[in-house]
Amino acid sequence: MKDTLAVILAGGKGTRLEPLTRDRAKPAVPFGGSYRIVDFVLSNCLNSGLKQLLVLTQYKAMSLDRHINLGWRHYFCRELDEFIDVVPPQQRIDEQWYQGTADAVYQNIYAIEKVRPKYIVILAGDHIYKMNYRSMVDYHIERGADLTIGALRVDRESAKQFGVMQIDTDQRVRGFQEKPAQPLTIPGDPEHCLASMGIYVFTARFLFNQLLKDATEIDSQHDFGKNIIPSIIDQHRVYAFPFRDENRKQDAYWRDVGTLDAYYEANMDLIEVDPVLNLYDEEWPIRTYQPNIPPPKFVFGSYGGGDRCGHALDSIICPGTIISGGRVDRSILGARCRVNSYSHITDSILLDRVEIGRHVRIRRAIIDKGVKIPSGMEIGFDPEKDRARGFTVSPSGLTVISQTDAVRLLEGEPDFGSDPSEVATFL
Repeated sequence: MKDTLAVILAGGKGTRLEPLTRDRAKPAVPFGGSYRIVDFVLSNCLNSGLKQLLVLTQYKAMSLDRHINLGWRHYFCRELDEFIDVVPPQQRIDEQWYQGTADAVYQNIYAIEKVRPKYIVILAGDHIYKMNYRSMVDYHIERGADLTIGALRVDRESAKQFGVMQIDTDQRVRGFQEKPAQPLTIPGDPEHCLASMGIYVFTARFLFNQLLKDATEIDSQHDFGKNIIPSIIDQHRVYAFPFRDENRKQDAYWRDVGTLDAYYEANMDLIEVDPVLNLYDEEWPIRTYQPNIPPPKFVFGSYGGGDRCGHALDSIICPGTIISGGRVDRSILGARCRVNSYSHITDSILLDRVEIGRHVRIRRAIIDKGVKIPSGMEIGFDPEKDRARGFTVSPSGLTVISQTDAVRLLEGEPDFGSDPSEVATFL
């Protein structure tokens, strides 16, 4: 693995996750209370022995850059040729944003060549899964491949959102369709297709040659799935690598949390008694930045009891959070949140530093970092009322409140039936 460089594509806009991506890159969106989405691919790299990483950013990358600086650099020793470098667009080759996944790598070919790798692993920074990339690199070398593609078995309808491969009995790729309307299924299995995970292992010199060739194609979209892969499968050795899940559950776990509903469902799975994604696995740990803050606290149970008793059931409560006489059911609360007396949070996700006033009711909602909800409010019970307030409501009826939405709410609906001091601290 010392001859292998990982290039992590972390520059996408993530427009389908707005408003959570309004002020941050998709890989920097919090997940599971304590983590960011990017932590999963970075943990996979570290657990696989990959310690030469380039993270290519583009849009709204400040929080992602800060997170990697705070939580990840201490795992790498520069004197041992280990590093994790965050690389914004350099515009060494062209004065424009990245035009596609292949163009993002091409525009950073100077930085990649300086490392002198024999093999290059190209990864997306916005997927949730566990995988040992060492096994895939070994497979690539054993087959003498020019390119190896991570492959996932998916149902036919879901395959329309992926690149779909056709392989022979030796796992060699013989056909490739990028997001087809009518995907070709696996022979003998008419209900499933073999999808590309967007995980690639290239022999370095071969990759450089293909990127240089693609850059001269005027009509190319400069994308691996749309251009590079279809152009090489006939003349070069391209193989599929079946996904080997390190999650060690009955079904393979891989999630693209690219929409609000998909993001919500993946988070909500974590509070189940036996979640599909195991975050408590000591053999394949998921690392992240852990700030120095106190443990969570639940208060007022011994001061009269009644309905002013702080407690949480079937929930994830992160450090620094105080449940002060409120109730939390089937929810995820990030660090340093506060739920005040007589409030009830159900089936919701609160990111860091959210403050809930008294007598608040929240159901099926995602509330962004730092938002303060004044006393007496109801959120998630009336979708039309939530839309009228300026909140985002997903196709499934999930209410999402960003910091910008909170400002709009304060300006447009100043009377919350709460103490004026609480409204003053809403921002």
